Amino acid sequence: MAERLETSWLELLVLVGETGSLTAAADILGVAQPNASRRLSLLERRLGVKLFVRGARGSEPTPAGTVAINRAARVLEEIDALVEETQRVAGSGAARIMASQTISEYLMPEFLAALSATEPGIRMSFEVGNSHQVLRALRRGRIDLGFIEGAHKPAEFGVTPIALDHLVTVVAPSHPWAKVRAVEAAELARTPLVSREEGSGTREVLVRALRPLSLTPPALEVHSNAAVRTAALSGVAPTVISQLAVAEDLRAGKLVAVTVAGIDLQRRLLAVWNTPRQKRFDAALAQLREGFATQTRDSR
Repeated sequence: MAERLETSWLELLVLVGETGSLTAAADILGVAQPNASRRLSLLERRLGVKLFVRGARGSEPTPAGTVAINRAARVLEEIDALVEETQRVAGSGAARIMASQTISEYLMPEFLAALSATEPGIRMSFEVGNSHQVLRALRRGRIDLGFIEGAHKPAEFGVTPIALDHLVTVVAPSHPWAKVRAVEAAELARTPLVSREEGSGTREVLVRALRPLSLTPPALEVHSNAAVRTAALSGVAPTVISQLAVAEDLRAGKLVAVTVAGIDLQRRLLAVWNTPRQKRFDAALAQLREGFATQTRDSR
């Protein structure tokens, strides 16, 4: 049997077809453009056909590429339908919510409790993914409300800011950077880091901040904040991570924060939805914003 294609390849294929640009598709996915190019080349080799012709107007699909794009879009829709229908049969609730990992770990317990209080008896289903996966689920109608992290607001959805999160560069106390406490952006860019996977909000912000520089491939790529934190505590390599995830470690001296000159590592935490907005979420979102603001003030 032929080896199955990766879902991430199909997502890239469809997005290049929709946007007409490999660079734009890579930005949406939170993937470095060279990596997206290699992924597309690998797909073309696997299929044995050329899918796009690049020109002054962007990436134009070949006839074979058009067939592949249309089929890939249907495959992705069927994958989403499989998840949605399975959850519905299993009795998943009417309020379908999905959040990125950082928000899931640190903000969702408060939001879900607030939603239950403001809408007694509401049935909910909740999923965790990276920011790209949340947007894809929203785009395909699989969820009613999403929460993402990122440096920019997605224009195609309704959006409300929840909080402003700061990413911090941290190292184990034994690392040389712990003694200098500050490095240049170029040094961070050329240093192999412990990193979240492509598509995560953390990775997107880091790639955008260091875009003028040549970002070195990660020393270790993992799929959760907990794994990133564990690797950093073990001294595997420096990492860039949400301040929410390492606040206790910094206070306890288990990790050391390193200042990186010349880059902005702030990101917005956003609630996103397909318009029109479902007003049943408004009261819980307001409580979430106020709770985070109070927590931030108290921690200063």
